[in-house]
Amino acid sequence: MKYDIEITPGFLNGNVSAITSKSDLHRILICAALADRETKIHINRGLSDDINATAECLTAMGAEVRISGDMITVKPVTDAKSGVLLNCRESGSTLRFLLPVASAVAGNFSITGEGRLPERPLDTLLDLMISHGCEVSSRKLPLSATGTLLPGTYSLRGDISSQYISGLLFALPLLEGDSEIVLSSPLQSKRYVDMTISTLSVFGVNIIRTDSGYSIKGGQNYISPAETQAEGDWSNSAFWLCAGALGGSISCAGLNMESTQGDRRILQILAQMGAEIEYDGNYLSVKHKPLHAVEVSVSDIPDLVPALAVVMSVAEGRSVIKDAGRLRLKESDRLHSVTVSLNSIGADITEFEDRLEISGVGKLRGGTADSFNDHRIAMALAVASTVCENKLTITNAQAVRKSYPEFFDDFNRSGGKADVIPNR
Repeated sequence: MKYDIEITPGFLNGNVSAITSKSDLHRILICAALADRETKIHINRGLSDDINATAECLTAMGAEVRISGDMITVKPVTDAKSGVLLNCRESGSTLRFLLPVASAVAGNFSITGEGRLPERPLDTLLDLMISHGCEVSSRKLPLSATGTLLPGTYSLRGDISSQYISGLLFALPLLEGDSEIVLSSPLQSKRYVDMTISTLSVFGVNIIRTDSGYSIKGGQNYISPAETQAEGDWSNSAFWLCAGALGGSISCAGLNMESTQGDRRILQILAQMGAEIEYDGNYLSVKHKPLHAVEVSVSDIPDLVPALAVVMSVAEGRSVIKDAGRLRLKESDRLHSVTVSLNSIGADITEFEDRLEISGVGKLRGGTADSFNDHRIAMALAVASTVCENKLTITNAQAVRKSYPEFFDDFNRSGGKADVIPNR
């Protein structure tokens, strides 16, 4: 069901437990499905539509995924099913990770998606698959693929998509021969590839970093650790941390301060803007102090842009978010949707091809803003409501289900006043 949300302005207070990291859990689920035996995965809470998409695709391939409370049990694929249909829903990670994996494991399969996913680019990954033994029926979803992925040299630009590289890193160790990934330009979103390599190492798969990319020995076996813990999510916790920087007193528990998640950098940026960071070994808090403008490259942290843009909108001075061109290929064109949605409630943001320039205005006006059916835009607007002078209505707020279904429940538990307006 579609719905809008009406929020009465006010600062947030209290404690929030971080939901399970979507990025981390995608990776663990895939590794567990390729492993030699059953894996038990401990999670914090909060399974999103994207995670359910990955679980359903792995099940279609022949794995068994059981979810019970804070535990996910995965029985691996033992006899890969051929000719299956994989529905990635709206999850770009599911699509880009499983395209090469399914080609290595299942051979023949069909794959589809929903929402804006069929519009998102795949050419580079498909070209690599085609040049290494696969045939595809189309350049966009839905498509069918036949043939088994072959080992060899996979050359691509480092600024295309880290998800292409991660997908190949999952698949190439399964092949009989050795492979190499060669990057012709610097890697963007490097932290996400680091996460993939870290998860692979937990499952006994070794990836060798080289001067030009990665070297992958073929014939490797995924070895289950039997049990593992999925991390708390820095990407979605960033919304609460940014709310703290704007005022009130809200803290997050369940975050790994040594995490390889790139979005942990939110702490550094908020501190640079003047906010006060406190960590007591369990709860992480960001407290409001006078905020000032900064210039930030987001090439490795694109998911932080909506939340950062809110904080920058009320910080003194003119902030710049740069190296952000790839945000145009997310669930929405996020450079445009951030600009339009926040400007509609009183922000002063100028949109350029690969950057945003944001002049702080002190307070936002409120009113009505469109989420563009994008989960991160909807959550960013909710945070923006805390510094609005009037009520804020967020249209199509149900978009939060993609990554954080319990977001507005946590918002209200923290003292927020968000009321659902059904919109059938």
